[in-house]
Amino acid sequence: MKLQFKEQDFQVQAVKAVVDCFLGQPLKTNSFTLERSQNIQRKAKLAAAGATEIDYALEEEIGYRNSPIQIPESVILNNIQQVQQRNDLHESLQIERPKGAKLGYNLTIEMETGTGKTYTYIRTMYELHKHYGWSKFIVIVPSIAIREGVYKSFQVTQDHFQEHYGHKINPFIYNSGRPQDIENFASDSRISVMIINTQAFNASGADARRIYQELDQFGTRKPIDIIAQTKPILIIDEPQSVDGDKTLKSMQDFHPLFTLRYSATHKVEYNKVYRLDALDAYHKHLVKKIQVKGINLKGSTGTTGYLYLEQISLSTTKPPYAIIEFEKRAGEGVKKIRQKLGEGANLYELSGQLPVYKNHTITEINGYLNKVVINGQDIFPGDIVNSHDEFAFRRVQIRETILSHFQKEKQLFDKGVKVLSLFFIDSVEKYRLYNESGEETLGEYASIFEEEYINVRNEFLELIRQLQNEEERHTNTGYVQYLQRDEVRKVHNGYFSIDKKGKSVEPSVKTDKQTKEEYSDDISAYDLIMKDKERLLSFGEPVRFIFSHSALKEGWDNPNVFQICALKNAESGSLTRRRQEVGRGMRLCVDKRGVRQDFEFIGEQVHELNKLTVIASESYEAFAKGLQMEIAATLKDRPQKAEVQYFIGRMVTNEKGEEHRLTEEDAKKLNKWLFKHDVIDENDKITITGRELIEQSTMPLPENLEPFRASIGQLLQSIYTGESFKPEDERQTIVLNPNANFRKKEFQELWEKINLKTIYEVQFDTEKLLSDSKDRINAQLHISNLVYELKTGELQDGTKEEMEAGNLVKESAREYLKINKDYFTNATYDIVGEIEAQTNLTRRTIVAILKSIKEEKFLLMRKNPEEFIARCSKLINEVKASLIINNIVYHKIEERHDAKTVFTNDKYALRNSELLKKHIYDYLTSDSTIEADFAKALENSVEVVVYAKLPKSFKITTPVADYSPDWAIVFDKNKVRHIYFVAETKGSDSDLELREIEKLKIHCAERHFETISGGVVKFSKVSSYDKLMAIVNG
Repeated sequence: MKLQFKEQDFQVQAVKAVVDCFLGQPLKTNSFTLERSQNIQRKAKLAAAGATEIDYALEEEIGYRNSPIQIPESVILNNIQQVQQRNDLHESLQIERPKGAKLGYNLTIEMETGTGKTYTYIRTMYELHKHYGWSKFIVIVPSIAIREGVYKSFQVTQDHFQEHYGHKINPFIYNSGRPQDIENFASDSRISVMIINTQAFNASGADARRIYQELDQFGTRKPIDIIAQTKPILIIDEPQSVDGDKTLKSMQDFHPLFTLRYSATHKVEYNKVYRLDALDAYHKHLVKKIQVKGINLKGSTGTTGYLYLEQISLSTTKPPYAIIEFEKRAGEGVKKIRQKLGEGANLYELSGQLPVYKNHTITEINGYLNKVVINGQDIFPGDIVNSHDEFAFRRVQIRETILSHFQKEKQLFDKGVKVLSLFFIDSVEKYRLYNESGEETLGEYASIFEEEYINVRNEFLELIRQLQNEEERHTNTGYVQYLQRDEVRKVHNGYFSIDKKGKSVEPSVKTDKQTKEEYSDDISAYDLIMKDKERLLSFGEPVRFIFSHSALKEGWDNPNVFQICALKNAESGSLTRRRQEVGRGMRLCVDKRGVRQDFEFIGEQVHELNKLTVIASESYEAFAKGLQMEIAATLKDRPQKAEVQYFIGRMVTNEKGEEHRLTEEDAKKLNKWLFKHDVIDENDKITITGRELIEQSTMPLPENLEPFRASIGQLLQSIYTGESFKPEDERQTIVLNPNANFRKKEFQELWEKINLKTIYEVQFDTEKLLSDSKDRINAQLHISNLVYELKTGELQDGTKEEMEAGNLVKESAREYLKINKDYFTNATYDIVGEIEAQTNLTRRTIVAILKSIKEEKFLLMRKNPEEFIARCSKLINEVKASLIINNIVYHKIEERHDAKTVFTNDKYALRNSELLKKHIYDYLTSDSTIEADFAKALENSVEVVVYAKLPKSFKITTPVADYSPDWAIVFDKNKVRHIYFVAETKGSDSDLELREIEKLKIHCAERHFETISGGVVKFSKVSSYDKLMAIVNG
């Protein structure tokens, strides 16, 4: 299989942030004379010996360098500030540079792990070359691990970028034994990329010194001098790991034009121009949701035996039971066994009367509180009581990983997604041993894995057979066959360092001086992991469980890792170990075609499908708290409150592109308004309900700020509340199956009315599209002049400490000046093609629209072509949407939604949520407070007979995107006018607060339900149960 790549807006914005910092730089390529002579050293030695006269004739070759930056630093500072304003970042007051760095500019780009950082900087290379002609790049990485990962990324994205830009980048990894690569780097007129790890130029070994030595291939010149002449652009991958004084000084030897710094965890930032942190990535559904399966060692006050509570299973028809592992007599010894036990089970009798289990009777199994009570002690799933045997603990971890794997695998098999699980171990011999003949044998963990895999697989297959009727068994036939296909020896493999004899060995482990984290630079292990990356994603490859050394954590990941288990002590490792562990599995998964299962592809189901389960070697509470602290540490620069000071001076923009800087009066009014409507609390912290309103863009705003809703929404989303990152407790989730309400006659009658599918047809007049687009562009297209801010300051008296902190220069004046020069005259754009891509209209139609608009509007393109493209596309799409609303027709087709697929596809809920009596599930499948309040009102309503929170897989097709309504409700026919109702819950009733795209989707849903039911099923958007009842009784 081959991974598929596509253009994603957040990556495009990260690229644009860098490119826009150099607006005004002309498009130009410089060349220089690259001198070389293969014989000069030999001739010099002969001349010195008197054997011949010295010949200074040189072979000459043209080399290519990046053209120097030709715009003044004041303009670059203004460009940076404009980008920072646009991306809601702290504005640099002056160009910020690392201490001791005199050459070039430094720009910081923050991108969360798993969001395509390497893809982004490769694309940035192409765009910098396209706009300014710069073609020489050096990627500096802190380790061989990351170096190999970066090189692999260049390889797998080559075809994607070839298709987009018309040419490929062929990078090379710096090798001191191949100086000819540097000569090719300098003499190639195309984009040239060298990947180098810091040890290659910053260590004390012979290899590192070669870059500074005069080599025969370059006459009397050094490789570093050849590189420096090209004025390369440095891209530092993970700069927090290379920012030592010595490394920074060595990097200056490259004479960089400027430096781009990419990481998720910067320690020091210089001129930050883009931020996609953990908060952004989670809210934008760009990474997996995290859930934790904790394991908690606990002792007891008395002499008690070993116990492990695996889970409590609930049923709508039977009492709950617990799966418990305990010890039992076996001959002259004891062995551990697992059994399903109900209330009243006597462990003393079941264990063969082992004394340690005296008085151990299960007196309570509480499914709601998720606990059992034995001998007066509360025991929760994941608790291990009285065990000091490490291998018993690891066995539990391995078994729990296999169980989670099978559950995820069953859910995703029909979606074509291969599920992988990853074990980190701290010693190779625990997985793989070699006998005297040199043959591989199983280590302790591998033996445990095979035993548990066979047992859990048999139990899982039996569970499928027990729970399903004939039809459902047929549905899972493919997965059952897949589960039975491969023998246990084939489903797991280890990725370790390889010695010269081909044997797995312990990697050479180093320790990071700053983080104290262990890592490995053994290329043999990474070679295996990288080469097998795509193969592991194929269903044809039997390996689904991967064992790797815990030191081999950075530089690689696999999008289909859904379970991660570290078989090592929780106390060991660095201060960021939890975040590093989950980082290997945060990417969104891909299916068997290589298509990423992201929000654009599967919509709101993205976090239902993409969940990473961490089988922790500590309790859920300890892991969750630790992970939150690690993530919070990276968000220290985020605003924490929606206070007045936060809003003052912020630039907001309306739909026409007009800008407004928030005044103190605006800020005070906005703050009071948000508090009045419970969006923030008395401490200016965003409330849970407020967060939902902000995400839906339905938060109440003062009337004068209503035109700036989108911009203010971005400001509010930037505020960190702290709650977003609490991982889910996997042991508190329960698989839901429809209950008796689903089979009620009333719900089945509603289902028969709403399960019909439709197709839509749009008919509108092309001439009207042309005319309305022309009028809207002429009326609403505004592109502001580029401006720069001129600040005047005075140096005040003060202490040395105040001087070093930069606090002695006090601002005395500030003014904004326009830049009237057209900076884009040398840049080439396919204006028509770009607008065509964003509107899905034909080139002919786009040309006709652009030819019809006023000349002065068309010439706005000179001010900023990219803004011209974006704004024209938006205005044309608005016209298109309004025409669709008035001209869309839905038609019924024979195809229907399948109830088994929609309602029984392994839905999950938190077991400690409210038990529901009228819903088709026992628990609500939503963590929204707005939806929880709505469900509570439905439960308490005497008018409601039965209802369902509709799964995201129930979709209506619209011209803009698939749409999933929220609720299907059946009312008592004797009490209301409209019996059958489908509802969409929003935090506001105002259509003005809905985005255009949402308005269109809701309009389409109205037309769809009207078509399939002849008006019998009513559909509407409501903000509360009271609003719903007003419509139902209307």
